[in-house]
Amino acid sequence: MKMEEMRGRVNTWREELASLVEDTAIRYGGEPVMSTTTRKPVEYEPEIEKENLKDQVTGFLKSWGEMLLELGKGCKDILQQTVITEDSFIMQKLGGPVAKVSGRLRFLNEFLPEDRDPVHAWPVVFFVFILALSVAYCFPDGRNLAYRELGVSANRARFSVIAPHSFLSSRLAGIPGVKTSLLEEFGVHLVTYDLPGFGESDPYPSRNLNSSASDLQDLADSVGISGKFWVLGYSSGSMHAWAALKYIPNRIAGAAFFAPMINPYESSMTKEEMRRTWEEWLPRRKLMLCLARRFPKLLSHFYRQTFLSGKHGRIDKWMSLLLSKKDEVLIEGPIFEEFWHRDVEESVRQGNTKPFIEEAVLQVSNWGFSLADLQVRKECLRRGILPWLRSMYSQEQCELAGFLGPIHIWQGMEDQVVPPSMTDYINRVLPAAVIHKLPYEGHFSYFFFCDECHWQIFSTLFGSPQGPLEQKMEMVEAPFEGETKEAYGITD
Repeated sequence: MKMEEMRGRVNTWREELASLVEDTAIRYGGEPVMSTTTRKPVEYEPEIEKENLKDQVTGFLKSWGEMLLELGKGCKDILQQTVITEDSFIMQKLGGPVAKVSGRLRFLNEFLPEDRDPVHAWPVVFFVFILALSVAYCFPDGRNLAYRELGVSANRARFSVIAPHSFLSSRLAGIPGVKTSLLEEFGVHLVTYDLPGFGESDPYPSRNLNSSASDLQDLADSVGISGKFWVLGYSSGSMHAWAALKYIPNRIAGAAFFAPMINPYESSMTKEEMRRTWEEWLPRRKLMLCLARRFPKLLSHFYRQTFLSGKHGRIDKWMSLLLSKKDEVLIEGPIFEEFWHRDVEESVRQGNTKPFIEEAVLQVSNWGFSLADLQVRKECLRRGILPWLRSMYSQEQCELAGFLGPIHIWQGMEDQVVPPSMTDYINRVLPAAVIHKLPYEGHFSYFFFCDECHWQIFSTLFGSPQGPLEQKMEMVEAPFEGETKEAYGITD
């Protein structure tokens, strides 16, 4: 009996072991194992897939989303039952004024589709409007360029002026101290902007003077200047205005320069012009120009010690400048000091040395063009054999090249920041430019915070003040499907 009982137990163990092996094979991708006793396939329930991490995270987020949705609904119900009731304090104070304003603006609901509830539609419209404003500064290449508009609007302006700022400055400068009333008197729309990496504008490490001119053109389009506009260049910011005359001359109506800085290494300058320029500068400034040309990375140390140190300082100390007597009096006044500190703070807002190094390198590098290229001249198409043969039997095809608009330059004769020798060079290569020599004036004294000076400048550029353009309704006849009907439009 004991032997038979033991044999029975062994058979039972065999069957259990076979069942375990078959179960393991199925779970890990194997085929069903034949039973050692019956040799028939043993059927099992289908395998349950294990949940991976991605599925767990997805389920967790869905659960949280549902919870937040329910929480929002609960908060909404609480507000409706406690705050937005006739007896609540908020409704008692604001209910009347809000109802009055909404009643006056109710006519706007007529512009909505009939199937849209104004309560839900207007918040969407407001959100889209704010979103549109936030991308208004975005250029086609995705960069943001911060700008500032003064004076009359673009559609009422007789003259639009765009002013790139100088080194260690920002869009807040423009024409320092210019009165809004003066801009309106002459009908001027003044636009200033932060160069790439300055102020609130995005950096653009690969920028050059060609891209600078493109920025001017894109900015003009974005602020609604459809026609030509004037450019205004002051000190080192003048190189961006010169670039506009070279690369987008068809968009430029004229140019105004004030103590325009040129490349101090300009190869076409005479030895005398070069000597008279460099002898006016302090040794430290000469060193900074040399570093910008040869070892620009070393400039970072000097910038960190001065205007990027987080402290306030005098402009002549930070920029290593010699100033005239009138400039000294100006910069010591509280008006200039307040302006200067605010402008510098905005200029260095991003705390990065690279944009300033890029600007310094641009000033002393090859600009890609010469100022002599802007001189008006006649160019005839003579390249190739066919144009040469045509010229033998017909009149040559010639056209005017260079910048055809007016160029005005104001130069202080006691300016030691941009010496008069630089303007003498410009006058030599651009004899058509009108030079306004200013006795006893320095680098800042004529351009900064001088109401009489600003009026003289605008009178020279734009003539007698005529105010902004008036928008008026006029009747225009236009054909419409074979008939003539009257169309009304607003014109300047």
